Amino acid sequence: MYTKIDLINSFKELEIKRDDTLLVHSSMKSIGNVENGADTVLDAFIEYLEPGLLIFPTHSWATINENNNVFNVLKEPACIGILPNLFMKREGVVRSYHPTHSVAALGMGAKEYTSGEEKLETPCNRKGCWGKLYDRKAKILFLGCTLKPNTYLHGVEEWNGINNRLSIAPTKYKIVKENGDIIDCLQFGHKSTFGDISQNYIKMEKPFVYKGIAKKGTIGDATSYLCDAVGMADLTSSFLKLNNDMFTNNDVVPEKWYK
Repeated sequence: MYTKIDLINSFKELEIKRDDTLLVHSSMKSIGNVENGADTVLDAFIEYLEPGLLIFPTHSWATINENNNVFNVLKEPACIGILPNLFMKREGVVRSYHPTHSVAALGMGAKEYTSGEEKLETPCNRKGCWGKLYDRKAKILFLGCTLKPNTYLHGVEEWNGINNRLSIAPTKYKIVKENGDIIDCLQFGHKSTFGDISQNYIKMEKPFVYKGIAKKGTIGDATSYLCDAVGMADLTSSFLKLNNDMFTNNDVVPEKWYK
């Protein structure tokens, strides 16, 4: 059974720094048997990252859509696992106002980091929370999951102006703030005639590891990857310049592109 100290030691071994800006994609079940369960995992992250900024995606795209278009920032559950849902209820955590691709943050600059999402019209706008990861030289941890659930690469494609990635028309949403006030919001969603593009982001794992952009390790039982946000965006952007549609299939990235 893993303890909080065991988890913190794993963070250190993976070279997570205490003052990092760290976004965590997570699979709780992959970690294995943890003393007091998911709350201990969060306790470990919160204690260790106290001088930094800890972020979990709290996406709600599975439930918030044109037929159910009211996003309540306090009540709408995340559709991506137990850790995000528990984290956003912790004291001091701030959740962004994006109706489908919100994040929750705790620590240095959390309010500033999460602000302004309701004014933007795309899921991963360069001026929003995903673009701010690049500006903050953040790290992205894939805890017990592959690089497929990589919302950040949706952002990189968006910032590079790749066609056929967003819906043609926006959806009208209403955002219910913490005080009950309601904000109207227009959002273009992720949509492509090629289907779920994100399933093909896994092809970046080998280039990221080879270039030292991703470091592989374990946290509990979970095989995990710690990635440098700047390196991820820069290398992926260079590939997209060679082939705009590289993510429309799962063909292996040519080694000559990065070796």
